[in-house]
Amino acid sequence: MVFDLIILGGGPAGVAAGVYAARKRLTTLLITESIGGQSEVSANVQNWIGMASVSGFELAQMFEKHLRAQESIDIQMPEKAKKVLKSGNEFIVETESGATYKSRGLIIATGARRRKLNIPGEEEFNGKGIAYCSTCDAPIFKGKDVVVVGGGNAGLEAVVDLLPYATKIYVLEFSDALRGDTVTLERIKQDEKVEIITSAQALRIEGNKFLEKIVYKDRVTEKEKQLDVGGVFVEIGSVPNSELVKDLVSINKHGEIIIDHKTAATSAEGIWAAGDVTDEIFKQNNISAGDAVKAALSAYSYLSELKRESPASVQVGAAE
Repeated sequence: MVFDLIILGGGPAGVAAGVYAARKRLTTLLITESIGGQSEVSANVQNWIGMASVSGFELAQMFEKHLRAQESIDIQMPEKAKKVLKSGNEFIVETESGATYKSRGLIIATGARRRKLNIPGEEEFNGKGIAYCSTCDAPIFKGKDVVVVGGGNAGLEAVVDLLPYATKIYVLEFSDALRGDTVTLERIKQDEKVEIITSAQALRIEGNKFLEKIVYKDRVTEKEKQLDVGGVFVEIGSVPNSELVKDLVSINKHGEIIIDHKTAATSAEGIWAAGDVTDEIFKQNNISAGDAVKAALSAYSYLSELKRESPASVQVGAAE
């Protein structure tokens, strides 16, 4: 069988693309390890439009229910794409289970993975005090002391997001100086809530049911110190999951897929991309979903035209 469209990814972008593609009656295959994306571990998502508060787990359940309610969509889960090739006018996706699928179009919605500290306690308290998105989770930490690990632009922006909510904000930076935007840096330095600690290496995170402290090493004195806080924001960047198609589409120096932001089209005909895997500036669930809708509608227009132009178009979506 040759599908009209294969979608890789099950976060907000992948799900939105799947819903719209199915509603356009494109024969669609969605391949993903799980549904929900990075927000699945969030204890409280407060910026998904239409819902004042929802856990990441509940949001993932709603995504899956909405997706499975559609006709003309096949969901392969848990499954992970291993290789993407192009042969003539078709795309071939090979998965880790050994399956092979073909399609006329492809939407990449594989998201990104947050850079992690890889220290004891990080996984244990993920979603229980540890956060990776200040825009998403800052309001949850209202009235609490928090730590932001990372002194680049991501870290400084996290501090700005937290200023209206947290009572105290510590910034831990591994090097001897912060590396972020000068204007933002000057702004946060003027706020008495903020304390900047440089030459600090995060060692471990401790707590009981929830995070209670972070232990770090002063790289100048070599002494261990601790901060008693209710939250730790890890802001040391992310890595786009673009490896699968790096030889098929244009990618920037950060590994993000470059797209036309009007259509979500990539540099390769028949491939679109949406969400955190792209060069979209704002990495947000709502934006990822919106861009994925663009991708699905653009794919529909492209595939409809392809069907009209191709004498073999009647085979699209049909069994071979």
